[in-house]
Amino acid sequence: MTSPRPYIPHASNSRQQADKYRGHWRDELNIWWREIDKVLLVLVLVLMVIGTAAVTAASPASADRLSTSKISLDELLFLKRHLVWQMLGLVALFGTSMLTRENARRLGVVLGAAMLGALFLVPLIGAEVNGARRWLNLGFSFQPSEFLKPAFAILLAWVLTWRLRDPGLPVLTVVTGIMGLVAMLLMMQPNLGDTLLFGGVWFVLILLSGVSVQRISALVGFGVAALTATYFLYDNARHRIDSFLGGGTAFDQVDLAERTLLAGGWTGSGLWLGVRKMSLPEAHTDYIFSVIGEEFGLLVCAIIVLLYLVIMLRVLLRLFDEENLFAMLAGAGLVAQIGGQAFINILVNLQLFPSKGMTLPLVSYGGSSTIAVCMTVGLLLAITRRNPYLRRETPGLLEMLGQKEGTA
Repeated sequence: MTSPRPYIPHASNSRQQADKYRGHWRDELNIWWREIDKVLLVLVLVLMVIGTAAVTAASPASADRLSTSKISLDELLFLKRHLVWQMLGLVALFGTSMLTRENARRLGVVLGAAMLGALFLVPLIGAEVNGARRWLNLGFSFQPSEFLKPAFAILLAWVLTWRLRDPGLPVLTVVTGIMGLVAMLLMMQPNLGDTLLFGGVWFVLILLSGVSVQRISALVGFGVAALTATYFLYDNARHRIDSFLGGGTAFDQVDLAERTLLAGGWTGSGLWLGVRKMSLPEAHTDYIFSVIGEEFGLLVCAIIVLLYLVIMLRVLLRLFDEENLFAMLAGAGLVAQIGGQAFINILVNLQLFPSKGMTLPLVSYGGSSTIAVCMTVGLLLAITRRNPYLRRETPGLLEMLGQKEGTA
């Protein structure tokens, strides 16, 4: 005969609270799964799987180039590290995707302010790598500009929505000032590639916010003047542009990347059978698209390009009928950042754009870049969350903004 269980005060209440807590999380997960864009999530995960295969192919080449007579790196060192960064990135992706739209906005604004502060520290105490000072070491190394990317579009979108409360607010001046500050801090590193990327995201948001054609024309003129000044004042940019326009030589990185990309033909030479990748610098990061071309073929490269296009189209179609101005602007800015970075990287590998030292999102090896781009995707999923049972009953924002053009 078993003895009766001892009496524990409030035990039943504790069990009820635990059951209630578990039930709450089950409900939250069910709501999250119902509201997120599952097609977008699958497309992103497919790209990450392709990235794992690509880093597997590129890891031996990078390990060989970085090995010395005293230290021989493991051929799969970068693959092993990439898997760790991908796991952390997935945690960041799913964690941020579960935020509500309001909490995603708050996170973006706070993260943006924090990374702007970190960018001020980079020229003072940042670590210098290959002639550029872009990293901060605060017990752990990270690149502030990478983590500013997921926050930048959200920060600017939030500022642009102020005019809904007061049409007289100078929101265009504020967002242009933020862009100017970011550009100044990045060029102090120097980092022209990210400056152009942030400028592209800023321009997309300006276009979508209903700014008049006259103001847009003035901003375009200012941008052209700034790029022209950069060519004459920034030696590294001038050398890269001159090399690009002059066709380069067999020893230029971009020329080596193009030769590597085309070496595999349509179907590729096969995993670990590529030869040209062994002479390619940054094979696991900046020029991973060329490694994919050599070992997996141009057909796989075309599939990757198609995946990026489908991701961008999917987000834009989802935003087309969006009724919330902040969601429309932030979503468009985030997908512009991912798509812009991807196509700059691809164009560099095709020798159609000067070298910019920019990774291929969701595919290239990286620490800060991998986690940051996963945060970008997570915030994009959070901002585009939509209850499938709600129906659109009011005019879309694009129509509303078209009627209010010129009020910014």
